[in-house]
Amino acid sequence: MERQQGATHNDEAVLARTVAAVMRTAVPTIAVDETVLVAWELLERSGSRHLPVVHKDGRCAGLLDRADVAVACAAPATSLTGLRVANLLPGRRSALVHAEETVHHAADLMSYTEVDALPVLQEDGQLAGVLTAADIVAALVGRPAQREPTEMGQQAPSTVLPGLAPCRGYRGAAVP
Repeated sequence: MERQQGATHNDEAVLARTVAAVMRTAVPTIAVDETVLVAWELLERSGSRHLPVVHKDGRCAGLLDRADVAVACAAPATSLTGLRVANLLPGRRSALVHAEETVHHAADLMSYTEVDALPVLQEDGQLAGVLTAADIVAALVGRPAQREPTEMGQQAPSTVLPGLAPCRGYRGAAVP
């Protein structure tokens, strides 16, 4: 496939931007001591594919992928009540980037570690957002970064995580 002359310059400009200019900030988070069932509920109702895990002080503990949570939720229901989000985090430290680093650096790190999303930290170590491969592709084609939550439909019943709308097609039972 042949590249156009102008596309190369535009690609370089996007890759030179800071992660903060491209990342998504409208992401749900979950505490390390929360249950896996709550993590699944958050992923289902927000439509997110990644869920940042944070300590009580706001520091990032890692990033869960929807597939990891789904596999954990396939366990017998009796074992799920005691399973915490911290149990799903890898034993090794997750790859992450800082908001002021370049998109090129983040893309290189994603390629090297073979992940499609990275937690993004502020200068003080607090979670700033998440950078996904889809965010980089969107920036390359000129779409703006996702800053506001996407519309998730009507409000959920108050007995299920108040303030978070159910996912599309919600039928009262989002947990497998």
